Amino acid sequence: MTVEVKNLVRRFGATAALEGVSLSLDQGEFIALLGPSGSGKTTLLRILAGLDFPDAGEVRIAGADVAAVPARERGVGVVFQNYALFRHMSVAENVAFGLRVRPRRHRPAEVEIQRRVRELLELVQIPELARRYPDQISGGQRQRVALARALAIEPQLLLLDEPFGALDAQVRKDVRRWVRGLHERLGITSILVTHDQEEAMEMADRVAVMERGRIVQLDTPHALLQAPATAFVAGFLGEATRLPLCIEGGVARLAEFGLDDIHLELPDGEAVLFLRPHEVRIEPSQAGPAFIRFVRPEGSSRSRILAEVGGRIIEGTGGAGFARGDTCRIRLVSGTVFHGDGSSHRWERQGALATG
Repeated sequence: MTVEVKNLVRRFGATAALEGVSLSLDQGEFIALLGPSGSGKTTLLRILAGLDFPDAGEVRIAGADVAAVPARERGVGVVFQNYALFRHMSVAENVAFGLRVRPRRHRPAEVEIQRRVRELLELVQIPELARRYPDQISGGQRQRVALARALAIEPQLLLLDEPFGALDAQVRKDVRRWVRGLHERLGITSILVTHDQEEAMEMADRVAVMERGRIVQLDTPHALLQAPATAFVAGFLGEATRLPLCIEGGVARLAEFGLDDIHLELPDGEAVLFLRPHEVRIEPSQAGPAFIRFVRPEGSSRSRILAEVGGRIIEGTGGAGFARGDTCRIRLVSGTVFHGDGSSHRWERQGALATG
C-alpha cells in the first residue's frame, strides 16, 4: 500500500507546524520521521491517521485522496507512546476493541473476532496474557498488546508514535528489533515518529529528517551520515564535533583550537566543519597541546576519546593505553564543510586515511 502527501500545510494560529511537506512511501516500506520537538513530525503523523486535517495539500493512501476522510474510515493502525490501553478491559478485550466498535454491517461475527484475537496474540508472542489486565503486565508486553490492537483492523498503514519511549533502555532495544522483524514478516507499510536517532537509523529503510515543519532530507541511514544535505542534518545525526571556520586564501586557520590548518578550495568567508569521531585521530604527545577528558575502550587496541584543546571538546579515536589527564595531539583526517553560501563539501587531508 502506497502513501503520498504533497505540499501539506498545517498552521496553528501564527505558527506553521507543517510548511509544504511532501513525502511518498512504497508498498511495504518502513520510514522514520525524525526531528527535535516542534519539527512537525507528530502533526504529520496525526494528519496521516485522520486525527487532524491539513489547511492545504493532498494525502493519498493506496491512491485514494483521504485528506478529508475521518480516522475510522481510513483503515490505519496507530500505536501511541502511552499505548492508550483500556485498564478495565483484559488484554484480549483490548485487542478486540477495534473490531467490536465497527458499524454492525462491517462487524465480524463474535466467533471470528475471537479467532482473530487468538491469532494476533500468537503473532505478537503473548497468547498466555489474554485474560490479564494492562496493570498486570510489563511495559514491553503492553507495547505488544497495543500493536496487536492496531493490527486487528488489518490496516493498510501502520503508524507508530514514539511507541518505545516508556520502556527502559534494554527492553526498548529488544522490542524495536522485534517490531522491525514483525514488519518484515507482515509487509505492512509503516511510519515511525521518533526523536531518537538510534531508533530511527536502526529500524527504518529511509529516514525523513524534519526541521521547523519541513523535511530537510529523506534518505537511507547510511546516506544521511555520509552525505548530510545541511548543517542541521550533520549536527543532528550521529556524533559530530562542530568547528567554526574562517576561510582566507583557501586556508582555514585552526591554531586557536591547537590544530593544524586545513586547505580548502572554497571562496573566502565563514564556514562550519563537522567531524565524525572516526575522522579525528588522537595521538600520544608529551608536548600536548590537548589533554584527555574521557576514554571509552572499544576492544583491545582502540578507544573512543574526548579531548580538550583551546577550550573546546573534540571527539575522536585512538589506541589503547590513554588515561584521563594525559596530554595528546589531535589530527583531523577528513570532514564535511558547510560554507556560508549554502554549499557543502567533503574535505580530506592529503595522505591521511580515516579509520572506520
